[in-house]
Amino acid sequence: MNSNEALITKFYTAFANADAKTMSECYHPKIHFIDPAFGLLKEEQVSKMWEMLILKSKGNIKIEFSDIKADDSSGSAKWVATYNFSKTNRKVINRISAEFAFQDGLIIKHTDSFDVWKWSKQAFGFTGYLMGWTGFFQGKIQEQALLSLKKFQANQTGS
Repeated sequence: MNSNEALITKFYTAFANADAKTMSECYHPKIHFIDPAFGLLKEEQVSKMWEMLILKSKGNIKIEFSDIKADDSSGSAKWVATYNFSKTNRKVINRISAEFAFQDGLIIKHTDSFDVWKWSKQAFGFTGYLMGWTGFFQGKIQEQALLSLKKFQANQTGS
């Protein structure tokens, strides 16, 4: 296992152990994160997102990871998050592909990809089945995710 594969392993092991602080230590200060739920997040927003997701799960999230590959500049992994979606309390098993770029021995770019329609069918049931494939519904998911993060950050800073 090379150092970047070890870094990815450290990141997901920390996630599986609900350790947002260690996850954050794996990221470069100029981190860019992209996924279908939040869109583009930068720098401190990224660590706050993971912290929020861990806290909202109240210990009821299972993280499994596999297929970690990396060289000096880029890497990838597969991971599965199993949890109950907080808004509907419906069980979700989200299968995610992650891509990474590295700089200064840390993750500088992290891109997660997953099937939003498949996720929305699990999270929202029939509504997700009917609407989850639409750009409108996916936009609403992203809007709500970003609003949640903004509120979480405001509560963290006391402002």
